[in-house]
Amino acid sequence: MEIEIATIGGYEEVGRQCTAVRAGDDVVIFDMGLNLSKVLLHDNVETEKLHSLDLIDMGAIPDDRVMSDLEGDVQAIVPTHGHLDHIGAISKLAHRYNAPIVASPFTIELVKQQIQGEQKFGVENDLVKMEAGETMSIGDSGQVELEFVNVTHSIIDAINPVLHTPEGAVVYGLDKRMDHTPVLGDPIDMKRFREIGREGEGVLAYIEDCTNAGRKGRTPSESVARRHLKDVMTSVEDYDGGIVATTFSSHIARVKSLVEFANDIGREPVLLGRSMEKYSGTAERLDFVEFPEDMGMFGHRKSVDRTFKRIMKEGKENYLPIVTGHQGEPRAMLTRMGRGETPYELEDGDKVIFSARVIPEPTNEGQRYQSERLLKMQGARIYDDIHVSGHLREEGHYEMLDALQPQNVIPAHQDMKGFAPYVSLCESQGYELGRDLHVTSNGNIIQLAE
Repeated sequence: MEIEIATIGGYEEVGRQCTAVRAGDDVVIFDMGLNLSKVLLHDNVETEKLHSLDLIDMGAIPDDRVMSDLEGDVQAIVPTHGHLDHIGAISKLAHRYNAPIVASPFTIELVKQQIQGEQKFGVENDLVKMEAGETMSIGDSGQVELEFVNVTHSIIDAINPVLHTPEGAVVYGLDKRMDHTPVLGDPIDMKRFREIGREGEGVLAYIEDCTNAGRKGRTPSESVARRHLKDVMTSVEDYDGGIVATTFSSHIARVKSLVEFANDIGREPVLLGRSMEKYSGTAERLDFVEFPEDMGMFGHRKSVDRTFKRIMKEGKENYLPIVTGHQGEPRAMLTRMGRGETPYELEDGDKVIFSARVIPEPTNEGQRYQSERLLKMQGARIYDDIHVSGHLREEGHYEMLDALQPQNVIPAHQDMKGFAPYVSLCESQGYELGRDLHVTSNGNIIQLAE
């Protein structure tokens, strides 16, 4: 059976992930993401109103025109998890394909909200839920099967999809860390990865996210971040002024920890910001997490400002606002607080806890720097980097190669500089550039079996 892999997006940058795999006459597209930094550069542009071709020219969404060079029919669009760099372009591109969107339950719910919030293209693809550990037949040949393997990442319900073909398995390995003691959800299913590496024809190709490939050691578990966060929050327990916390709004496990520790230090947690309300509200509704019954979640600007007024009136020492804006996004809650645009008044000595790392990308780094300067000008004390990454470091990558024993490796989710450490690791394990190690760019097709 002919096997081809089209590297559509995310092979020259971190963002707008998109890869298509053709097995015979059947094609599966993995991820359709947005490049957030390109959108942030055009802060005055309302991306919802732009045509997909304009967004492709901006570099904001994948240029899927290479799909016309793949012979076969798209049978499924499979996002791996709910981050926007993996699902943000579905509402702009999925309507071009007569295929269902297949994802884990939490991811499907986020995709549904994404589509409903932007009706411009009339995306009407069927939405199909599939749990980790389940499989689905692809196409009519009866020879191709899709499987979801449970992985751990900085968002719940993440999976790595595996396409089983007569030539071997294609493992799409983007966005995971090896977490054996997660705060929410099940540990990574390394047992299944090892089985896939030794079944049938083995692993024909492994597509891997290189985000942290240049960092030594292993990525710590979310339980480590939880302990670090507890230590910081206990250390400021006796402070009788304002404490504000920020984290990735999609990071439900971290939000859960913040809520619990707020209660432990005698403060009422309140979630503020549109995306904070969206992700936590969705996770609670789908029973992925349990929050206190009376906990406030407010996304609308007016209700947020009303909440801030109430906090100022009843005393900042009684509350922990958990807000958006850890990357210094111009319209996010924390940035507005730094600019003095909310009723919440920061005073000398107030604590701001960043339970997040800056996404290593110049636009983000500049915005975060600006946000921190504004907060400090108001007297805020900053507690930084209380976080663990959602991506594998060097030893995690070594373990995955050892578990899967892939015949071919394709680095993804980075630029050339970001690929270099992963290429070195693969070469140390006997892979050779141009033979079974394929460094590529957006818009290319790699033929693996003829």
